[in-house]
Amino acid sequence: MLRVVVSTLPALRPLLRRRPLLNPKPPTRSRLPQRTFRALSSSAPPATPAPSAAGVGEAVEVEEHLTRCAAAGRAPLRVAVLVSGGVDSSVALRLLHAAGHRCTAFYLKIWFQEDFRNFWSECPWDEDLKYAQAVCDKIDVPLEVVHLSDEYWNHVVSHIINEYRCGRTPNPDVLCNTRIKFGAFLEAIENLGFDYIASGHYAHVVHPSVENTDAPSLLQLSKDKIKDQTYFLSHLSQSQLRRLLFPLGCIKKDEVRRLAAQMGLPNQGRKDSQGICFLGKVKFSEFVERHIGEMEGIILEAESGDYLGNHRGFWFYTIGQRQGLRLAGGPWYVVEKDVQNNVVFVSRNYYSLDKRRCTFRVGSLNWFDDSGPGNSERLKCKVRHSPEFHDCTVTKEHTEENGDVLVVHLSEDDQGLAAGQFAVFYREDLCLGSGIILDSWDEMSFPVCSRALEIARLEDKSSLGKPVRIINLEHIVKPEQEAIKAA
Repeated sequence: MLRVVVSTLPALRPLLRRRPLLNPKPPTRSRLPQRTFRALSSSAPPATPAPSAAGVGEAVEVEEHLTRCAAAGRAPLRVAVLVSGGVDSSVALRLLHAAGHRCTAFYLKIWFQEDFRNFWSECPWDEDLKYAQAVCDKIDVPLEVVHLSDEYWNHVVSHIINEYRCGRTPNPDVLCNTRIKFGAFLEAIENLGFDYIASGHYAHVVHPSVENTDAPSLLQLSKDKIKDQTYFLSHLSQSQLRRLLFPLGCIKKDEVRRLAAQMGLPNQGRKDSQGICFLGKVKFSEFVERHIGEMEGIILEAESGDYLGNHRGFWFYTIGQRQGLRLAGGPWYVVEKDVQNNVVFVSRNYYSLDKRRCTFRVGSLNWFDDSGPGNSERLKCKVRHSPEFHDCTVTKEHTEENGDVLVVHLSEDDQGLAAGQFAVFYREDLCLGSGIILDSWDEMSFPVCSRALEIARLEDKSSLGKPVRIINLEHIVKPEQEAIKAA
């Protein structure tokens, strides 16, 4: 039987009671007030020897380099540790405990996690919370369960729905970090005496020394470049960043797995979670259909204007998408969308050299250092969460519509530029910050022919008749070829 924890922290008790979902409100970016940097907790007791890395009575050595990103040199601190029941957050908690910090674990229950009966026959978070509780019991660390469903709806889910209705492609994981995990939650515990919030993210935060508290905290790439999650953390404010610890920033994933086994953690063999943070086992198409609905539209070939088939609504598709089009003669790729007329344009030539994209604009800029990058500075950037970087040059501009923007010129082309996604900028291993992709607007954007544009604007599309049947000639075997194969 799962033990549901009742918080002993008075400030969190209102968040433990389930409240009805509020009407969606315009999402606001959480901006915490500037807080004086505290290297040590004034309420912390004198330092004590670090506990063993296993459990009570189990002697497992933790090498010094493994606790470097856990701020072992500043122990003891009071740390609020976000746990999910997964291996990463559990090892992060164990390393902080081993470094000598006073830890309290927190499990956040957010979107869908109490309305699961609409989608599943069993509770989607029950197993996660059981594992989190088992890990905390082994280490003898208290676990608090915090409800943030309303906050998640108001500041993440409603924004995602509105963005898809406008034809853009938002990133819910970036918003979840900024507005919930290190936004609403950080604000909820602001007056409880915690020095830092920690989690199992693969990233490294370098905080200023006690002698230089006015300097900004820095976000650096983790040691594991494949698992690195600085992309998802790039839109945090400086006041949020300076309150964070990421103990896994100095460790690679395979070493985390080894540590989980060495520490005897109950979830050591558990698989990593995949997909969008709030969906769990719900398919993305089901989420979109439930909250936006369906509206039949047509699919046109961008180069010819040929009518190829129908779709359920432009919001189910993003630029560069290949899966789910159900068109013969492909592969086909989504290359443009007409939001006003609910038309999706596709092409089989998405990767042809004359249709590549290398210039785009970025707005809603956020820099960890107020100055940001220099004008015409050469940087590295990511336009999606992956280990891959683009070399780029950035130019600053100011527009009436979007305020300060960056014009980004990539050194090589990228076909996956989608409005609404984040572009994140780096100077070597240092993450400078990020912005939201507004559009791709250079002369090499994917062209849509005039015939296709005219058909898209037709009010009565029933006159188009039946879709054109496209055959992929590469898969047709001629009689003479059959004869050669037979011989």
